Amino acid sequence: MGFMDELKKAGKELKRSLMDIKTAPFVEEMCRLTANMYRLGWDERNGGNISYMLDEKEVAEYLDLNNVIRVIPLMGVEEGKFDCSALAGKIFIVTGTGKYFKNVQEDPEANLGIVRVAENNKGLELLWGYSDGGRTTSELPAHLMCHMARLKVDPQNRVVIHSHPTNTLAMNYVHELDEKKFTHTLWEMCTECIVVFPEGVGILPWMLCGTNTIGEATAEKMSDYRLVVWAMHGVYGSGRTLDETFGLIETVEKASQIYMLTCNLPRINTITDAQLKEIAEFFKVDYRKDFLNLK
Repeated sequence: MGFMDELKKAGKELKRSLMDIKTAPFVEEMCRLTANMYRLGWDERNGGNISYMLDEKEVAEYLDLNNVIRVIPLMGVEEGKFDCSALAGKIFIVTGTGKYFKNVQEDPEANLGIVRVAENNKGLELLWGYSDGGRTTSELPAHLMCHMARLKVDPQNRVVIHSHPTNTLAMNYVHELDEKKFTHTLWEMCTECIVVFPEGVGILPWMLCGTNTIGEATAEKMSDYRLVVWAMHGVYGSGRTLDETFGLIETVEKASQIYMLTCNLPRINTITDAQLKEIAEFFKVDYRKDFLNLK
């Protein structure tokens, strides 16, 4: 048997030994999460996108990491103006551009892709997915910028989610877009809020999406916050797991909903700043003390 025959045989044996990628926990998690977010109304049409950094060893149980299907250029960035070399070799599962969250569970291979960041800023190596010729979300450069910013703060950070939660978006139109005031209002709405996001929420003014500029601005905010509001657009949330990141957005959205239900009514009761301080100290969270009005 010649060398090429042995190589082909080895490739076939490897393929037989790999598990079905659709049964991988990270694929199943993405399917459940996207379906849930669509059901909640946070990601209408093709609104919203998710990127989740995967463990290479876990991916290798399902895919031949030497088999690059094609190389995908990064969308929404000008050549030479975005450096993601810090993420070279990292593997992500990412929602596709123009794809609807409601369709992911039914056909994950067309609506999701697993990509590896190529060396020397040479785009993304497709390892699985986008079976209809698709590509990553156009917001991926903003995601990668946020991943790089969050990894400097928390080396365990693996997830970035962009979505359009209804009440959080509605609150943008009736509340001052000031980080301290916006955060303070959210903290007052639910006892758990100061525990779930003790650092508060960051806010950007309205900016054109899909550009380097908004990605850079979001990443800068991500140095201090795990959740950033894009005014009159949606939010960017980050975390160690899909559950944690979803839970962060979910908590902000619940607080926003309570605010929207009560903002036109007389306020009789509230959680005081002294009580917010008491909660934060009891749960031993590092909260933004300058966001409270204490003497």
